[in-house]
Amino acid sequence: MSQSGSQAAAFFRDVRRNRVVRLVQDDDGSPTHLAADGARSLPFWSTSARARRAAMVWGNGLRVESMPLDTWCERVLPDAARDGLVIGINWSGPSRVGWSFTTIDIPHRLTAAG
Repeated sequence: MSQSGSQAAAFFRDVRRNRVVRLVQDDDGSPTHLAADGARSLPFWSTSARARRAAMVWGNGLRVESMPLDTWCERVLPDAARDGLVIGINWSGPSRVGWSFTTIDIPHRLTAAG
């Protein structure tokens, strides 16, 4: 399994177990990233430590916030789908390396992680 694949597996396992997702944001909101294929991703992490590392690497005054899994599924995912965003999970490094999933895939993968 690739590093991104193992990060993805860890995301779904951790989030399902802890029922919390983490994001990084500043006063203007959460950053998105434009992938080579033109998809805009909104990143989330499964642990505070992973999100803190991303905030430190990416800088710009980003801080770590947490959100209950139910809120994320009921509010954030539908909003992201409406806005045409995919969800980046457990990205790492200065290049924001990691996988992104559609908002339709996320609930299925959470269920499968159980």
